[in-house]
Amino acid sequence: MSGARVNAELGANDMDITNSSRHHSENLPYVHKVGVPPKQNLVKEFTSALKETFFSDDPFKPFKDQTKSKKVVLGLQALFPILNWGRDYNLSKFRGDLIAGLTIASLCIPQDIGYAKLANLDAQFGLYSSFVPPLIYAFMGSSRDIAIGPVAVVSLLLGTLLQNEIDPVHNKLEYQRLAFTATFFAGITQVTLGVFRLGFLIDFLSHAAIVGFMAGAAITIALQQLKGLLGIRKFTKKTDIVSVMHSVFGSIHHGWNWQTIVIGVSFLVFLLLAKYINRFLAFSFDLDLLLPPQGKRNKKYFWVPAIAPLISVIISTFFVYITHAERHNVQIVNHIKQGINPSSLDKIYFSGEYLAKGFRIGVVAGMIALTEAVAIGRTFAAMKDYQVDGNKEMVALGTMNVVGSMTSCYVATGSFSRSAVNFMAGCNTAVSNIVMSIVVLLTLLVLTPLFKYTPNAILASIIISAVVGLIDIDAVILIWKIDKFDFIACMGAFFGVVFVSVEIGLLVAVSISFAKILLQVTRPRTAILGNIPRTTVYRNTLQYPEAMKVPGVLIVRVDSAIYFSNSNYIKERILRWLADEEEQLKEHKEPEIQYLIVEMSPVTDMDTSGIHALEELYRSLQKRDIQLVLANPGQVVIDKLHASHFANLIGEDKIFLTVADAVLTCAPKVEQA
Repeated sequence: MSGARVNAELGANDMDITNSSRHHSENLPYVHKVGVPPKQNLVKEFTSALKETFFSDDPFKPFKDQTKSKKVVLGLQALFPILNWGRDYNLSKFRGDLIAGLTIASLCIPQDIGYAKLANLDAQFGLYSSFVPPLIYAFMGSSRDIAIGPVAVVSLLLGTLLQNEIDPVHNKLEYQRLAFTATFFAGITQVTLGVFRLGFLIDFLSHAAIVGFMAGAAITIALQQLKGLLGIRKFTKKTDIVSVMHSVFGSIHHGWNWQTIVIGVSFLVFLLLAKYINRFLAFSFDLDLLLPPQGKRNKKYFWVPAIAPLISVIISTFFVYITHAERHNVQIVNHIKQGINPSSLDKIYFSGEYLAKGFRIGVVAGMIALTEAVAIGRTFAAMKDYQVDGNKEMVALGTMNVVGSMTSCYVATGSFSRSAVNFMAGCNTAVSNIVMSIVVLLTLLVLTPLFKYTPNAILASIIISAVVGLIDIDAVILIWKIDKFDFIACMGAFFGVVFVSVEIGLLVAVSISFAKILLQVTRPRTAILGNIPRTTVYRNTLQYPEAMKVPGVLIVRVDSAIYFSNSNYIKERILRWLADEEEQLKEHKEPEIQYLIVEMSPVTDMDTSGIHALEELYRSLQKRDIQLVLANPGQVVIDKLHASHFANLIGEDKIFLTVADAVLTCAPKVEQA
């Protein structure tokens, strides 16, 4: 009988070990032990971490178990997505792409001429940049809706940075060469980010900072257009609002031209009305006005704001031509060079003092262009429920800018206004970009002489009406409601651009974004937990005031990984929580704290400094006769706790699967004490 009893006890012990459980008392329910993960091979662990960091989307999955010929085909389709979707292309899809392509072409031609002037380049360079880059993107891009070409913000940024190095008037050729050099390096930057899968770097510029930067850039661009809108000839080269307004009002008596103002303001009003006329038309004619979605109503009249800029150019050009308004000091475009893009490979600075300057400007412009294009691509992809590969987009955008720099183009990217029109016009694929490109080509070959009498005021009006949409008031209000620190980032970027310069605004945006990351990393949140009545759930007592604290036990949750940057703060914050709690208990003459339970569910990782901080916390608690207990450490954390022997230091019986298990084990001891 005694042998059977021993065997039974051994069997029970074996089962206890097998099930990873422990029983502290016959009266206590089952408490599951925290599992220790099997030791991983170092190479395998490193490979796994590398794969998750750079290849989280598993891009090589389609290539598995394929023949060599099939892998070649898949590789080409990955590099040129047109080879994939082109197989299913048909006449029905082409009809939608044709209409969309013609529509965005009518919008892009006048915009391109204006944006080129914003970059301090001749008008034809804007048209060049809507011919070659869209063709390249159509073959390599993964977005079906994005419309490629020059955009206002990048044009302003490029123009501002370039003119700080070279005067665009007195050194025109050198300025153009530096523009091509910057475009080349913008493309190289984008391709590099895509090839090495470093696209996550653009995420360091937060959404709030982008909203503020775009709004500030829109104000700055609009202010710059006052020169053309008012007919001012001598205008400041600075972009800050104080300098611009001083220049505007300083020339009010001798610099303003009333004929130019009449033309510019009249067509600006027309363009702004056209921009929102679809809403009025929908209100007048749509019987289902009260029914969602609103986008359906507006989509019916998408062509009105799309065609308005071209109509404005045609009417104003004809008006100036028949009245010879240029003789009354109305400034006109004059000459746009006719013909296809000339080669500019020999004009790129590959050596000399301007190489480094071109590289610096190109990296900045390339990153901003990339941020805008990826955001636009993802927005419309979500609306149509398909996936856009961010890394492929970077390679496509970079390649088109590298090729563009060799064909007299400056930095091109996705345009939100044109992409929105492209989407509403019913585009199905990137063929709409090809259609637009062909129309721009015909314009360069045949129609450029017709723009000779186009007034600069109309280009200013087109740009102002286009950038108005970059000011997103609703987004700013939402940012204020959600996160005040995000609002500071938004306003910092906005005021930096408006009151200082575009590059300072960008620097402020990046700095505040990094400051927020550093603040969140170095000062993570911690919380005191209490028990929700009639449950075994423990939650933040500030969020749930009804949550009850456990007598003799303090439960603290750490809401962050514990690294060298925050480990000392977390240790000190926990001790401060403990000191405050002990002070309150002493005032109310309640039992002292005997157990400190640290809830570690949110702690995703821990480094050496984190382990040392826990050791110091343990020693500090030992001096106060308080036991340190850990609850629910994750796989990575528990592995490091065992590797550092910290688990042995505090005792494996002090590490629990849940806070409820820890309290269940500790609370009876508190009562007994």
